[in-house]
Amino acid sequence: MMMHPLTPEWRMRGSSEKPQVLFSYVALEDRVPKSHPLRAIRRLVDPVLAQLSPRFDAMYSTTGRPSIPPEQLLRALLLQVLYTVRSERMLMEQLDYNLLFRWFVGLSLDDRVWDPTVFTKNRDRLLTGDIAQAFFAAVVEDARRRRLLSDEHFTVDGTLLDAWASHKSFRPKDEPPQGGGAGRNAEVDFEGKKRSNETHQSVTDPDARLARKGGEASRLCYCANALMDNRHGLIVDTEVLPASGTAEWEAGVRMLERQAAQGRTGTIGADKGYDAHRFVTPAEALGFRAHVARKRRQSVIDEALAADPGYMVSQRKRKLVEEGFGWDKTVGLLRKLRHRGTALVGWVFAFTSAAYNLVRMRSLIEAGVCP
Repeated sequence: MMMHPLTPEWRMRGSSEKPQVLFSYVALEDRVPKSHPLRAIRRLVDPVLAQLSPRFDAMYSTTGRPSIPPEQLLRALLLQVLYTVRSERMLMEQLDYNLLFRWFVGLSLDDRVWDPTVFTKNRDRLLTGDIAQAFFAAVVEDARRRRLLSDEHFTVDGTLLDAWASHKSFRPKDEPPQGGGAGRNAEVDFEGKKRSNETHQSVTDPDARLARKGGEASRLCYCANALMDNRHGLIVDTEVLPASGTAEWEAGVRMLERQAAQGRTGTIGADKGYDAHRFVTPAEALGFRAHVARKRRQSVIDEALAADPGYMVSQRKRKLVEEGFGWDKTVGLLRKLRHRGTALVGWVFAFTSAAYNLVRMRSLIEAGVCP
């Protein structure tokens, strides 16, 4: 029978019932597109983890039951940051069915996913070994080897990270412990009561401090600080301190001391908050020329320096550091901390900054910036 040209081709209806497949003949490696961004990230991460292998060996016993490989653990933590996964439980759930995640971490299709509590315990082991700082330092060194850093023009800045503690936990230091009966979310009236870090302390996170920036309301937080290289906006050092009026100056000087100890000096840009003798004088003593934004009155920076062309370049470049802070808070889950204590917050901030550097390095390499 001849079919009319406009008549649809005759086809048998396909069945939605598919037989269960016992084996897969497509390798996990082949399921990830060649142009996927995680491929470039993993090419950067694998040499860094190989460099940290001796440190991993020193952390673990030579006998006993094998634990989660630290390389896989760090790759999983990187995925949590890069894909804004809110909890370890959700991360393990994603790792169970997401083939892309399995490939990046190094799990086969049949490997069993870890229990969230086991994952958390092994993560704490990395905290005691300062692995986040070592991982961050190795990423920075890789950027230096690729000539992505200038090593002579820097920017320093700080931001507040909200602590994992509520205002209700901020109680007088001499207040006796509260007994049961009030519930874990009792009513508290702060009106008319003066509270300060000298007289009060959070019972949930004793290291958190009441602080604010600009016209914002005071909140319990930490002061996270970053030292940025001006060439491409990569973070080269981090420092987390309890929030105070002098935390940014102290952290800035500490980071500059570490750079000077390695023979790196040059210029240091910053906003008006650093226009103070307590920062400028130590910075210049370390060999850094302070390209700090001038205050309208009583500025430490003289007008001759402010008219220098290099000063204007530093002022333009220094704003790149805000991109790192914004990425850390929105993508890296640091807008509201999920950890307590200065040491652990510093661990998380350093690791998140390393993830930010990896993202920028991937973009720079694909753009052909590396010589």
